[in-house]
Amino acid sequence: MLLPRAVLARIPRAIAARRLRHWAIPLVTGAALALLSGCRPANGHPSEPPPLLNVSFDVSRELFAEVNAAARPALQQQFGRKVEISQSHAGASKQARSVIDGVDADVVTLNTVSDIDNIARRGHLMSTNWRSLKPYHSAPYSSVIVFVVRSGNPRKIHDWADLVQPGVRLAMANPKTSGTARMVHLSAWASALKSSGGDESRARAFVADLYARAPVLDTGSRGATITFVQRRMGDALITLEAEQRIVAQEYKNAGFEVIYPGLSVDVEMPVAVVERVARKHGSLETANAYLDFLYTPRAQEIIARNHFRPRDPGVRQQFTAQFPNVDLVDIDRDLGGWDAVMVKHFAEGGVFDQAYGRQR
Repeated sequence: MLLPRAVLARIPRAIAARRLRHWAIPLVTGAALALLSGCRPANGHPSEPPPLLNVSFDVSRELFAEVNAAARPALQQQFGRKVEISQSHAGASKQARSVIDGVDADVVTLNTVSDIDNIARRGHLMSTNWRSLKPYHSAPYSSVIVFVVRSGNPRKIHDWADLVQPGVRLAMANPKTSGTARMVHLSAWASALKSSGGDESRARAFVADLYARAPVLDTGSRGATITFVQRRMGDALITLEAEQRIVAQEYKNAGFEVIYPGLSVDVEMPVAVVERVARKHGSLETANAYLDFLYTPRAQEIIARNHFRPRDPGVRQQFTAQFPNVDLVDIDRDLGGWDAVMVKHFAEGGVFDQAYGRQR
């Protein structure tokens, strides 16, 4: 069945407007994604360009609801015609797999390089040098890992070592399905290496102890948030800096505090045009313009208001007080790069499997 374009365009925006109590519902369901993919014209028409589908990770729902509202008039002014933008959100690895399996994303805006690398290398849907095509290694914003604790911080959690105190329980996502969870894992690993003077055996023991404190590993970061704030499981939620804003806004009277640990992986937020799909849709030019818009001061301000760290120096200066300094670990410089990290930590039998399997 063919649905009118106007109806399809409203599907993701309507769902994006839902509040936290509806987070358990994916922003765009599999059926809706199939409709979005199946109903799009193979070639754009000058007077009616095809809508852009942005496939993103779960914590960026609110960010792209605002970004897209600002991007639509900007793109209309640039191209002299209306450009519709739809968005889809779930765990980053799940989203990458959906694109490889056929969801017709024009652009992907994820939270780990490895997931976009999979789209390029396994899906053969874009150039493998995609990181060189946009500024800042195609990452227009970044984040850090924080802890969200309950009012008064009853467990006295201030840094990574405090998470493995006796009796502490944690809300976390699964690194196999969540990009944010991989950053949590790597931040914990880097912290343990630093505190142990580089002793990998002690770092392995620490991450195993960390996972032992998680009664359940959710498939995505938003699911972990629901576990923590709605189901009231865990003494601390380990998540992205941006996610704590949602907790504060939706549960401002429930009593939560944000703790910045001394160290975090530098969580770069990579973006890329899915070139093969965009060419098929005739949307390559508008897809590139959409990602370029993310680097503009207007978009960078929206990014900062949503508690992601902007790249624009002027915008960053305006929001200095909002982003405390954290000792940052660079994956390329300090951990050997994404290829090495994925093999060592997240491949079958890697550090994560050994650590989590030890507890099960």
